[in-house]
Amino acid sequence: MILSISGVVLLGVICFLFFRKDGLKVSHGVVCALFGFYLAGTAIAPSITAGGASLASLIGGLKI
Repeated sequence: MILSISGVVLLGVICFLFFRKDGLKVSHGVVCALFGFYLAGTAIAPSITAGGASLASLIGGLKI
């Protein structure tokens, strides 16, 4: 749960920065958000979730 909330916050910040710096239009942001919601309802959603969890554990296991 914490990972998904922080992921949403991170992606939200990235979208905001794109909006402010690179000229992302509000309509593009809405389309991307709707795409994410529709993608979450497909059969590929568990694979995307597993990939995200795997990436998070890989990043969490890095020793700097």
